[in-house]
Amino acid sequence: MHLKLFCTFVCVGLAHSLRVGAGIADVTGPPAEIGFMGYAHFEQVGHGLHLRQFSRAFVLEDEENHRFVFVSVDAAMMGHGVRREVLKRLQKRYGNVYSEKNVIISGTHTHSTPGGFLLDFLFDLSILGFVKETYAAYITGILKSIIIAHNKLTSARMEYGEAELLDANINRSPSSYLRNPPEERAKYDYDVDKRLAQIRFLTPSNDILGVINWFAVHPTSMNNTNKLISSDNVGYASILMEKALNGNETLPGKGRIVCAFASTNLGDVSPNTRGPKCEFSGLPCDQEKLLCKGHKERCFASGPGRDMFESTKIIATKLFDTAMKVLRQPGEDLTGPIGVVHQFVDMPKQVVSPYDPIAQTFNASEKVSGCIPSMGYSFAAGTTDGPGAFDFKQGTTSSNPLWNAVRDFLAEPTQEDIACHAPKPILLATGRMKFPYEWQPRVVSCTVARVGGLVIAAVPGEFTTMSGRRLRSVVQKASNAKRVVLAGLSNIYSDYVATPEEYQAQRYEAASTIFGPHTLDIYLNKYVELTDALIKGTPVENGPEPPDFSEQLITLVPPVLWDAAPWGHEFGDCVEQPQHSYSWMDTVTTKFVSGHPRNSIRHGRWYSTVERLESEQDDAWSVVATDADWETKFTWIRNSKILGTSHAQIDWEIPEGTPRVT
Repeated sequence: MHLKLFCTFVCVGLAHSLRVGAGIADVTGPPAEIGFMGYAHFEQVGHGLHLRQFSRAFVLEDEENHRFVFVSVDAAMMGHGVRREVLKRLQKRYGNVYSEKNVIISGTHTHSTPGGFLLDFLFDLSILGFVKETYAAYITGILKSIIIAHNKLTSARMEYGEAELLDANINRSPSSYLRNPPEERAKYDYDVDKRLAQIRFLTPSNDILGVINWFAVHPTSMNNTNKLISSDNVGYASILMEKALNGNETLPGKGRIVCAFASTNLGDVSPNTRGPKCEFSGLPCDQEKLLCKGHKERCFASGPGRDMFESTKIIATKLFDTAMKVLRQPGEDLTGPIGVVHQFVDMPKQVVSPYDPIAQTFNASEKVSGCIPSMGYSFAAGTTDGPGAFDFKQGTTSSNPLWNAVRDFLAEPTQEDIACHAPKPILLATGRMKFPYEWQPRVVSCTVARVGGLVIAAVPGEFTTMSGRRLRSVVQKASNAKRVVLAGLSNIYSDYVATPEEYQAQRYEAASTIFGPHTLDIYLNKYVELTDALIKGTPVENGPEPPDFSEQLITLVPPVLWDAAPWGHEFGDCVEQPQHSYSWMDTVTTKFVSGHPRNSIRHGRWYSTVERLESEQDDAWSVVATDADWETKFTWIRNSKILGTSHAQIDWEIPEGTPRVT
C-alpha cells in the first residue's frame, strides 16, 4: 500500500523548512547461548529468533544547518559505551556534524534481546558479563541506520497527531500511584498514560518519509520463559506499520518508510492487561499484601492473549491500528528550527529545590540532594511482569540481618547512604562497589531537543507515569512548546525514577530508583535548566564525562569451542522434511543440521527464509518471508556439547491468503 497524505490547509510558503532522512538497519545480537537483558533471569538464555532487532534512525536538519538525530533501537535500553563508539565512528566519517550534543539513542526496552553491552557490572551480571558480539552488533547496526538516514536527507515538514488507546496497558504498581497527591491525580482520567503521540515526516508532495510513535507500555508481553529473540509488542507494531506503508510484500527492514514505536514514561506500565494472578490458584495478587499461598507459587500478570505470543500480537496490533488512525487524520504542523542541549550530570552531587506537584512550583526555601547509587530490597522481588527470586516482597521498608550481612560482604553502605535512601532498606550498595568495575552509573546523560513546536526530553531511565507527567509539565512551562514528549531509556541507563511520594511505598520501581527519594526533583530542576538554556540560546557546560571501563571488562560467557555435523551428515542436511501439502494457518516444520549461530551474526541476512518457486524451468525463487517475520521461528537446539552437534528447527505458520502452489 502506498499512502499519501493530503493537507486540509495550505502547505506552501512555510516560515521554516526541514531536511529529513530516515534509515533502518539490523542490530540483531547473538541468538544462541547469550542471556537476555531485562528480567535479570539467569535461565533466560537465547536459543533462537522470532523477531529481529532493528535500529530506526531519523536525521533532521533545519535552514541554519542545525542537526538532530533520534534513534529508536530494539534493545532493552541504551548504554553509554555503545553510544560513545557510534559517535566516534560518525565523527571519523563526518567530522563534528554529530556529537554528544545532538544524538539521542533510545532503547525500546524489549526484555527478549541479548545483553552484555551496558558496561555497568550489575546490568551485565545476569548475562555473565560483557558480550562482545552484542556490543558490536548494536554499534554496527545503529551506525548503519544513521548513515542511511544521513544519505537520504530531503526536504520535509513535520506534523504531530495523537489519539487515545485503551485496553493496551495497566499500572503494575497501582498502590504506589495512589501515594501521589489526590489533587494531582484528579487531573488525569487514568493511572497510566493512554495517549499515543506521533510525529510524521512528509515530503512537499506529501509522501511519508518516516513516523515516530510514543506510547507508554513495557515491551514485556513476552515473558521470562521466552528464549527466542523478540522485539516484543512495540517492535512488531513497527513491522506492521512499515509493511502497511511500504507494501505487505516488503521484507522487514527493507522498506523506504521507517516507523518507530519508541519508549516513553513506561516505568510502572504493563501490557499484561489481565493483571497479576497466582500461578496455580488463579487468585489476584500484588507481591506485597496479596501473596500467593502455594509452595513456590509465583505472582505474575498475563494477557490479553492465551499465551505470550498471542498477547504480543494483540498489543502490537492495537498500537499499529491506533498509529494508522492518527496517520490518516489531519496533522498539526510543527515544522521549525532545531535546537539541542545536552549535559552529563553527576547525580549524587546535585543539590536542588524540591518540586511541589500541587502548586507546580519549586520550593526555593528547601534543599534536597541525590544519593550514592543503591538498590532496595523490593528490587529483588521483581515485578508482576517478571517475578524475582527467593522470598523478597514488594513494599519492603525494613531490612534483614542475613541479607545485610551478604550486602556488607560485597560493599557496606555508610550511615549517610542509609539515611539518604530512607525509607529504602539498602540491599545492594552499588555505588560503593568498585570490583571489578562500576556496578551502576552515577553520571547520567540529559538532553532536551526542540524541533519547531515540539520539545523532546530524552531521559536516562524509566520514569513512572506520574514522574513523566511532571517532567512534561515543567518542560512545557519552561519552553511554552506546543507539544512535549518524553523519550525514555536514552543514552545511558540508570534504572527507574519514581516520584518522592511513590518512593515511600518502596515497590519495585521505587526500590530501583537508585539516586534516592529526590531523584525526580533533581531531574525536574535539571530539565527546566536545560530547557531554559535551549530557549534563550545560552551555552551549557558538558558536565563530567562518564568513566570508560572498556579496558576492565570481564566475561564468563564461554566461546563457541567447536561445531561438528553428526556421523553420516553434513552441515545443511535436512533431517526432517516438511509434508507435501498444507493449508492456510498450518505450521510447516523442518529441521537442518546446524552450526552455532554465534559463528555468524548475519546482519542484513537471514538464518532462514521461506521462498516461492517462480519458474521451475529457470529454477527461480523469490523470498516471501524471513526470520524477521512474525510467521517464522528459528530455534537452535544443541544436541551434544561434547560432540559439538546441533540442529536448527524452522517453523513457518502459513498466513491466510498465501497463494496456493500447484
